Amino acid sequence: MIEEKLSTYGITLSTKSQPLGSYSPVIIAGSFAYVSGQIAIDPNKQPAEVVFKGKVGKDISIDEAKKAAEICIINGLTQLKSTLGDLDKIKRIIKLSGFVNCEPSFVDHASVLNGASDFLIRIFEEQGKHTRIAVGVNSLPMNSCLEIDMIVEI
Repeated sequence: MIEEKLSTYGITLSTKSQPLGSYSPVIIAGSFAYVSGQIAIDPNKQPAEVVFKGKVGKDISIDEAKKAAEICIINGLTQLKSTLGDLDKIKRIIKLSGFVNCEPSFVDHASVLNGASDFLIRIFEEQGKHTRIAVGVNSLPMNSCLEIDMIVEI
């Protein structure tokens, strides 16, 4: 059902991408799945290519960063599908942690993360409502403008 809903928005989950380092993309602990940080990588490009590079508010607009947030979530859902086999096993999105690559004077972190939050609520409805943190950082892997991890109940 979740994948059908995604398809109504023109989204088809790609095959699982390989981690960019020495970590597990998803760890299951009890009834929770912990998804490692996801950056806005285009899954159709090999080698991996970041879609939006640079600092939000300087190199990347807030609207572009919101689109990057959706891509991060789509990549996280791809990892969850690979691990769980079926996204309908997700009971609820619990928490997002968002890291925005920005200058020290940038203060619109919440707006950027709304791109991810709004997307999850659109797809999962009430079960997509979650807690979150949005922080600014000096740099991110591959010069990505954003990185998001998540915790979901399964």
